[in-house]
Amino acid sequence: MSTAAPRHTGQDHLWSVDEHLEDILTTVRPLEPIELQLLDAQGCVLVDDVTVQVSLPPFDNSSMDGYAVRVADVAGASEEFPAVLEVVGDVAAGQADAPQVGPGQAARIMTGAPLPPGAETVVPVEWTDGGLGEGPVSGMRARSLAPEGAQGQVHVHRPAEARAHVRAKGSDVQAGDKALEAGTVLGPSQIALLAAIGRGTVRVRPRPRVVVMSTGSELVQPDEDLAEGQIYDSNSFALTAAARDAGAIAYRVGAVADDAETLRSTIEDQLVRADLMVTTGGVSVGAYDVVKEALSHVGDEDEEGGGIDFRKLAMQPGKPQGFGSIGPDHTPLLALPGNPVSSYVSFEIFVRPAIRTLMGLEDVHRPRMTATLTADEALTSPKGRRQFLRGKYADGEVRPVGGAGSHLIAALAHADALIVVPEDTESVEPGAEVEVVLLG
Repeated sequence: MSTAAPRHTGQDHLWSVDEHLEDILTTVRPLEPIELQLLDAQGCVLVDDVTVQVSLPPFDNSSMDGYAVRVADVAGASEEFPAVLEVVGDVAAGQADAPQVGPGQAARIMTGAPLPPGAETVVPVEWTDGGLGEGPVSGMRARSLAPEGAQGQVHVHRPAEARAHVRAKGSDVQAGDKALEAGTVLGPSQIALLAAIGRGTVRVRPRPRVVVMSTGSELVQPDEDLAEGQIYDSNSFALTAAARDAGAIAYRVGAVADDAETLRSTIEDQLVRADLMVTTGGVSVGAYDVVKEALSHVGDEDEEGGGIDFRKLAMQPGKPQGFGSIGPDHTPLLALPGNPVSSYVSFEIFVRPAIRTLMGLEDVHRPRMTATLTADEALTSPKGRRQFLRGKYADGEVRPVGGAGSHLIAALAHADALIVVPEDTESVEPGAEVEVVLLG
């Protein structure tokens, strides 16, 4: 994987959200294409157009269990005056040597079986006596139980038009058609189509491998007992789940204590399985902000173009951010703040587009739209900051969920949108039109 070098600026430069995002997206490059087996390619992005080599279906076949007949032989058939035809054999799905159907004859045919030579249409078994001579039947008896059903006579009680209940060769896709376009994300239905047209492998960009780790000596794993001053680690779970939702193969690393050397060692160990690294916590200006301490000078001397740039953004929540590359392969690393809401919002605005870029997608952003603000009072926002508030969207309206605090994680579980308040706006009245980022 190749990455361009991120921009580095002075400590006093206040980055805009758009500047930081542009730097990320111009630095990160799509992963190199590889050839994968179909099931291994699920969730990956198709690199090349796929052309149909074999028409689908590849031959005329029956869409019903019934009898393959000639149209003239069943014209005018009724229950009172049925057409009586000689049954010349069976045609099963996968059968290669179907019997010839001549005048006054019928072949018992199964769903998916090729239309036999001489036949022009298919009469459903429910329109016949099933060869039993006892009036209409509801189905065929199994061949193993009644092999004689493929012989004798059948009474047909209704006429059929030409090619009734026949799936025509190439009626789904024809040889030479474009089956799938480059840029398609391969889901179950796309993989089904590829298999149906005979493709066993496909050239795709692989799903990016994302390693997520949180930092902080106060963090404890869920299900463990909390001691005084400790909290459960939620960020690494939230961001790993979010990375998987974005399309990545995500690996969660347990919380790393506030020790710079331990963090550096952990990151170096994880590089072998990472196309992108994401850390959370330790990027502000405190004495224990270990990520900033550990990574501020990484790459300055021995890795041309490497290193992590720690920045202040005109953004709330999420002011402190870090971005750069690390390791011999210049693996991109995004360092996010540790407050849960700050971390999650930062992921949605910056990390998710980076993952989608690695996948080779053209549209890497969440959908955005305009909605009417429904709130009990005006929303306030600090001047010069782009604020992202959690919201609940429905039918063109959005309502704030929870407060503006960056530690208020409970509201995240009920939010499906982010309300965007621009940098030059300090107050938004109820009923105003606002931009929303849809998270669902």
